[in-house]
Amino acid sequence: MYQFFVEDEQIFGDTVRITGTDVNHIRNVLRMRHGERVRVSSAQGTNYLCSVADFEEEAVLLDVVEAGIGGTELPADIYLFQGIPKGERMETVIEKAVELGVHEIIPVAMRRCVVRLDEKKAAKKEARWQEIARSAAKQAKRSIVPRVHPVMEFGPAAEYAGRCGLLLVPYENEEGMAATREVFAALKGAGSISVFIGPEGGFAEEEIDALRGRSRVFSLGKRILRTDTASIAVLSMLMLALEMQDGEE
Repeated sequence: MYQFFVEDEQIFGDTVRITGTDVNHIRNVLRMRHGERVRVSSAQGTNYLCSVADFEEEAVLLDVVEAGIGGTELPADIYLFQGIPKGERMETVIEKAVELGVHEIIPVAMRRCVVRLDEKKAAKKEARWQEIARSAAKQAKRSIVPRVHPVMEFGPAAEYAGRCGLLLVPYENEEGMAATREVFAALKGAGSISVFIGPEGGFAEEEIDALRGRSRVFSLGKRILRTDTASIAVLSMLMLALEMQDGEE
């Protein structure tokens, strides 16, 4: 079943009006017909089971079959603070992070980042990154499209992370797994979780020192992971831990 996202003003009682690029996708790519069912999520995160009712020149009309169908969001909001990697790796991180349930993604310019984006390049990247998030949210049947923030410098990002709940920092120089076990034991009841991932060159000493006082620093094991692998590894573990805890309640 295909997934689409709409603004609240596109919902009129028992009718949903699909507009924009999704119209061409439904009509000419998916070649959907009257009566075919789709899943729709509003800006408020409400999910609807709908069926195709009619095709207009610039819109597709859907009938609401059932409102308030099951959501797909994690029981805690996860904020990913990602040190910007080079090449297309940021795109991979965004795609996989959205699939794994992240709530927001904050690209962070850090001291050892290989990539430096000027204002013009950053604006283009941000638009591209948000579109990747939207596409991944559709594929994963998310109830929301996670926001990809404009690039933040380390200082403001660290402050924002401190306000976004339990702050977790996987660090390549941390040894032993005792702190890691404590981290996952601390997830119970957490309403929001921030994850701060260093760039390809790793955290600078002053950056990790600034985070230590407000976070739980832990190891991901004996191997050194690339920054994009570290993000995916942590989010995978968090997703499974949160889903299992939610299933126990």
